[in-house]
Amino acid sequence: MADVFLHENESFLSIKKWQELNPNLIAGFTSRIGGVSETPYDSQNLGLHVPDKKQSILSNRRSLAQQLNFPLESWASGEQVHHSHVQVITQADKGKGAMDYDSSIQGTDGLITNETGLLCTAFFADCVPLYFYDPQSKYIGIAHAGWKGSVNRIAEKMVEKLQSLGVDVRKLLVAIGPCISQENYEVNSQVIDHVSPKLREKTTVHVGEYKYLLNLKQLNVEILLQCGVFRNNIDISNYCTYTEKSLFYSHRRDQGKTGRMLGYIGLRRF
Repeated sequence: MADVFLHENESFLSIKKWQELNPNLIAGFTSRIGGVSETPYDSQNLGLHVPDKKQSILSNRRSLAQQLNFPLESWASGEQVHHSHVQVITQADKGKGAMDYDSSIQGTDGLITNETGLLCTAFFADCVPLYFYDPQSKYIGIAHAGWKGSVNRIAEKMVEKLQSLGVDVRKLLVAIGPCISQENYEVNSQVIDHVSPKLREKTTVHVGEYKYLLNLKQLNVEILLQCGVFRNNIDISNYCTYTEKSLFYSHRRDQGKTGRMLGYIGLRRF
């Protein structure tokens, strides 16, 4: 079965089924391929918060912006502090984090909007990308969910914020993007202690003394289900950032010396 994220362009994978629902919508996840960054960030590093050359990162961003037909000046990103704050963004947030990391929306790991001409972006190298789309209200969103964001239920915070904006959770579509797989994500009891016993049974495998394999994708699925999102409205990518070395960066595999992929979702203005 084809992955929900289709890799039809070397530089990015797209949520094509959503884009077919709305021709103005773009949503996807970049690969590491097609940029100018040098080792160990080769080659399409898009994260300004890693010690790559800034001119290389901006060159990569401009190239991607041209391919997506979404100007870099219209991108917006959060600071990404591994917490669960969600921000509704407007035209006033255009360009925040686009050219300089220090201008990112502070203390924020989740972005939501329904305004056109604004691209919600987030950066990843093993953490979970969570995408949200309501076909009725046209609200969209993206969240960065590492283990801290996941156990602090940023998925729930996104759903609650969308509901407060009038979104019917029964109609809400969610996609879980490429991230590290359970087989490659060993954590200790300090992490597992943050997962409730009920969710622990469904998302962890005990592999040794104080050692567990944690399924971040399933953890977020279970939280979304608890929030009332229908299971058949949740799509899960099979891609693993750890194992697909030629396609993705991985913070764990590359021992921290690596680039970042970009998760994006936006409504073009025509």
